[in-house]
Amino acid sequence: MTDARKIYLLDTSVLLHRPESIYSFGENRVVIPIVVLDELDSFKRGSMQINRNARRVISMFDELRQKGRIFDGVELDNGGTLEVDTVDEKSSRVHLPSGFEKSADNHILATAVGIKLESPEKKVILVTKDINMRVKAEALGLLAEDYKADQIVEPSEMYTGHAEVMVSQEMLDQFYREKTLPVNGALAEDGRRFFANQFLMLVCKEAPSVTALARYDGHNIELLRDPRHDIWGIRPLNREQRYAVEVLLDDNIPLVTLAGKAGTGKTILAIAAGLQKVVNDKIYRRLSVYRPVVPMGRDIGYLPGSEQEKLAPWMQPVYDNLEFLLNEGGGDKKNRGSSKMDYLIDSNVLDIRALTYIRGRSLPHQFIIVDEAQNLTPHEVKTIVTRVGHGTKLVLTGDPYQIDSPYLDSTSNGLTHVVERFREQKIAAHITLQKGERSALAELASEIMER
Repeated sequence: MTDARKIYLLDTSVLLHRPESIYSFGENRVVIPIVVLDELDSFKRGSMQINRNARRVISMFDELRQKGRIFDGVELDNGGTLEVDTVDEKSSRVHLPSGFEKSADNHILATAVGIKLESPEKKVILVTKDINMRVKAEALGLLAEDYKADQIVEPSEMYTGHAEVMVSQEMLDQFYREKTLPVNGALAEDGRRFFANQFLMLVCKEAPSVTALARYDGHNIELLRDPRHDIWGIRPLNREQRYAVEVLLDDNIPLVTLAGKAGTGKTILAIAAGLQKVVNDKIYRRLSVYRPVVPMGRDIGYLPGSEQEKLAPWMQPVYDNLEFLLNEGGGDKKNRGSSKMDYLIDSNVLDIRALTYIRGRSLPHQFIIVDEAQNLTPHEVKTIVTRVGHGTKLVLTGDPYQIDSPYLDSTSNGLTHVVERFREQKIAAHITLQKGERSALAELASEIMER
């Protein structure tokens, strides 16, 4: 320990986001304001992940008490210390200017100001997932940061699953003749590393309009052949969708992640592939579609009606895609898609549920789709992946930029974590879809409304 150690104050949002965050600050001093314990206590009852995290934090504090008085500070295994600050709320509020009304957040800010006044030679940093807290901290002259330990990659650097490679005309001609190329020589001259199941577009240096689509299998680059048949009545409309279809239909890849903005076709392609594999090819026993009721784990029991009726508001996008596909592209009979869907559900071939019900289950021989996976924490996604049984394929879809959870962002959500953690694994594949195909109007709106 040295006098140069920093002091990190943790907000409730950080502990609820990741209980193990107390161990993320090295050999520094970690301070938990006393009001945080009250907030944790209010979150400890319930079945949601946030409730489980609250109970986990409380349990960790109880374990640390065995090492000594937690209010005086106890040593952590990583060399740092943790303490609960018991500063009186009334005395702490004298550090705040007018306009800061009485609240738990302002009490935490007051604690940070008080510690800064007591230790002016120390670097005091407030760590919070709450943006407003960071803004108010800056107004008080405090250093404030987001919790970054689980932010795995910058959005612009996220693995896309495909790349363009410039090659000579001679090499491209050889590729079309032999249907395969080794990853060496001119193809790897730029030093880039390719991952198994990564897709490549080989572009001729002499004539850039001449290209070839390929897939790296972990050893060689193989020519991508044109799809022979429709997938449940639909065909890929662009390059990335074609890549997605390849991995969705490949039974040797049990984990597929699809990312992209709204309208790029993530969900409909996944459901179409699932119907093809389950109903037509009979490779899997059941198509299971899950969607988080944000926040994940929220109990739907208080809503009226049957389980399917309760889920309808959250699952409607899934129902829309299923009705379209089961109606064979729309058709003329208004209720044909709905009746087919009801038949598949009644036959136990199709299962549509909230993610609340996946915990504790073992799911063998199924084609599982988890839609809106960007709203899940890394821990929640780990729970889902570990439910996968023998002979099951898991597809995660979502848009990392469209997150509804208040404690997640494009770099810390579960979907991004799976993409980055599994990019080197041969049993996994990822595709980022870029072009919207919902309609010309939808694509135009997506572009001009973001300017």
